[in-house]
Amino acid sequence: MLFHNAALHTPEALPGILEKLLQEGYTFVPISQIILPGTYGSDYTIDHTGKQIPAIAAPAQ
Repeated sequence: MLFHNAALHTPEALPGILEKLLQEGYTFVPISQIILPGTYGSDYTIDHTGKQIPAIAAPAQ
């Protein structure tokens, strides 16, 4: 989930949202732990859902 810090009601809504998600078993990690390193197009692509997909190495010849 992405929350923009300039949104009007985010500060007061966020604690309740996070508490509910924690109760449902979700965990939270920094974005740096889930974004693939590298360059878009050569190291990874992004599918229609926004998920990063690692690039497949070309088969050895």
